[in-house]
Amino acid sequence: MKDYKRIVLITGSAGGIGRATVNLFAAQGWSIIGVDCNEFGEGFPVDGLFIKADISKSNQFAFVYDKLKQFTASLNAVVNNAAVQISKPLVETTVEEWDHVIATNLRPVFIGARYAHPLLCTAGGGAIVNVSSVHAIQTSANIAAYAASKGGLLALTRAMAIEFAPNNIRVNAVLPGAVDTPMLRSGLERGHLSGPSVSERLDNLAAKTVNGRIGTPDEIAHAIYFLADGVQSSFMTGQALVVDGGATARLSTE
Repeated sequence: MKDYKRIVLITGSAGGIGRATVNLFAAQGWSIIGVDCNEFGEGFPVDGLFIKADISKSNQFAFVYDKLKQFTASLNAVVNNAAVQISKPLVETTVEEWDHVIATNLRPVFIGARYAHPLLCTAGGGAIVNVSSVHAIQTSANIAAYAASKGGLLALTRAMAIEFAPNNIRVNAVLPGAVDTPMLRSGLERGHLSGPSVSERLDNLAAKTVNGRIGTPDEIAHAIYFLADGVQSSFMTGQALVVDGGATARLSTE
């Protein structure tokens, strides 16, 4: 690892958006520390560090940061991307399912900030990018736990931005809309889209955006990079960057 390389920690790094984010940061010359409960498989940057861990379990953070500190004494950016989704009616959602969504999508951002803050300070500041969702501001039926977790993440982003500003740490959120990932495809069964096949449901979903298509993980990765890099976003903190093909710009009554 070269001393001049900036270092980013990316959670949920083996998923659709996470994998695209790993690839983009690596292409831009960053060293990557990836964390996921699943194996990344082939293609993780050879000069980086992948840590298999389930951060929905709070006791895993000590393990993750022990490994991380053997690799680096500082961080330049953190991307909080790990998430799960429960697609079922609220009254059918169990307490255990609700708690699992919060423990995966929201709580790790709080706990991770406690661990990452001193390493970002050591670097002289940096950026935290929280991957929220358009469900934080506009949502639909049968996805309440996910929407609540992502709404909480948006509020937490603002609070972190205020508290971390004296340390030159910017904190922003990306709110993806419909993006072609395994999570999106697994949620197509919750009844909000018509069509007998996955491809037809995807087409119907694409028609609901202003752009007339679904986003790609690479497009979200570029939005994450914009906020993390700081070259063009240095005066942005505490903000929610919606990347949804214009879906939330259109009246639902149209």
